[in-house]
Amino acid sequence: MFVLLPPSETKRSGGVCMPLAIDSLAFPALTGRRHVLTTALAALAADQDATVRALKLGRTQLAEIDRNAALLSSPTTPVIDRYTGVLYDALAADTLSPAARDFAGRHLLVHSALLGPVGGLDLVPAYRLSHDSRLPGLPLKKHWAADVSAALEATASDGSGGLLLDLRSEGYVSLGPAAGHPRRFYLRVVTESADGRTRALNHFNKKAKGDFTRALLQHGQAFDTVDALLAWAPTAGFALRPGAAGELELVVAGHL
Repeated sequence: MFVLLPPSETKRSGGVCMPLAIDSLAFPALTGRRHVLTTALAALAADQDATVRALKLGRTQLAEIDRNAALLSSPTTPVIDRYTGVLYDALAADTLSPAARDFAGRHLLVHSALLGPVGGLDLVPAYRLSHDSRLPGLPLKKHWAADVSAALEATASDGSGGLLLDLRSEGYVSLGPAAGHPRRFYLRVVTESADGRTRALNHFNKKAKGDFTRALLQHGQAFDTVDALLAWAPTAGFALRPGAAGELELVVAGHL
């Protein structure tokens, strides 16, 4: 089983480990594309105006340019410790048990716009690049979609087996849909009113995904089937149900 998360635009600075070693990341088939994109992003940082346009930065975000300029030489830290924001605050990786962190290293993926999907404990620098960034001459969807899909779909038959539980936002899905994975399930966070009306959530979407992922990591079981996942969810306090074909719905109460 793999749990696939989106990244976050907000990240902790610094790190305690060596600079980025692209060859050490999960999915080595993506190494070439990672080298191309990291080199291009670091080079773009030499042109402040071009970087502001490409990354849609505001005046208070110019420090992100310095991060990108140094991304090939700056210190790294594990993926789950790098990202901040609503989802990652709920995940609270720094408070996970050693066993849960070990499980994250084997079963958690985060889909970075810069590096593609990486392992939960892979070492990454601070950087700024989003799924909708527009690098000159390097459209991200064209750069990533086919190879990321192939890499994710390969997990169905390479011995990893089990489910691919996709918690990404739709913007990141577009960078690697993985529609050919036979056991990929896309998770939608919804709320339901007393009269049965259902709608998707935004802020609470991210918190619910963080809470749910944390519970999965703490439980430490790699589910082979969606039925097993559905049976476990209520024991951990979650209302998880089948949705549309290839989808699951995580129902969060009280936000309609």
